[in-house]
Amino acid sequence: MAEKKTNAWDASRLPDLTGRTAMITGANSGIGRTTAQALAGAGAHVVLAVRDPERGRAAAATVRGSTEVRRLDLADLSSVREFAAAWQGRPLDLLINNAGVMMLPRQRTADGFEMQFGTNHLGHFALTNLLLPHLTDRVVTVSSGAHRWADGRIRFEDLNWTSDYDPRRAYAQSKLANLLFTLELQRRLTESGSPVRALAAHPGYAATNLQSHTANPVLRAFLRIGNRFFAQDDAAGALPTLFAATQDLPGASFVGPDGLGELRGGPTLVGRSAAASDAAAARRLWTASEELTDAHWPAEQLSAAR
Repeated sequence: MAEKKTNAWDASRLPDLTGRTAMITGANSGIGRTTAQALAGAGAHVVLAVRDPERGRAAAATVRGSTEVRRLDLADLSSVREFAAAWQGRPLDLLINNAGVMMLPRQRTADGFEMQFGTNHLGHFALTNLLLPHLTDRVVTVSSGAHRWADGRIRFEDLNWTSDYDPRRAYAQSKLANLLFTLELQRRLTESGSPVRALAAHPGYAATNLQSHTANPVLRAFLRIGNRFFAQDDAAGALPTLFAATQDLPGASFVGPDGLGELRGGPTLVGRSAAASDAAAARRLWTASEELTDAHWPAEQLSAAR
């Protein structure tokens, strides 16, 4: 067995977060719940934004610290708007866009979007824009090394996969969209003079229940074996998110594991595909996302907050 690195960054090195508020989507299980436990343990007040409040309350019961549970369905823009409207007047230090679905059979959101693109990207896009006037520190969006599977591009001609649906490629597109969203969000924040930073993270290969809903039964079986014998646990998988959320990093940074293939290891800054660094595609995706969600860059509110 390889010797554990004694200088590896872990959750014990989190700073004191007393007095700060963090919001985590999909915090009822897996990496989201582990992230909530770590941030609350460091003193933050943690908001678990979850589709099922009962499961959210069960998750909150495992957290030692200050928490609250709020219902949020990212696959329904009316739920996103209701959630954001209820937040009015409260400062929010940290938004972690963690929730996601992976390689599903063809499904649609309440608004008719392909489920993976609609949940993983558009729901978080709308939520972030609606909450930006309240944010004080940073937005961390959880992407994946799978963004490299997306044929090097966003399918702008068919974002919702009305034809040739492929669960794997659709998932990859949603994760590429997360990185392009982070890139353009940071550009806009910098241009507006906002101190808020946008960062992204990926967990590597972590054993969570995300893989249990994949469309291909053979792949599901393979992933169950991989989760048991090769994957990191969710505590290790949460470290890149925690690192991005609390360390002094440049805007638009991407954090992942430092091991072979970025599958395992301690958190570090990692690279991304050329497609995920395409500023023109990031701007185009932002415009398309505004049109699809009717959630727009809050320029006037940000100016008033400065």
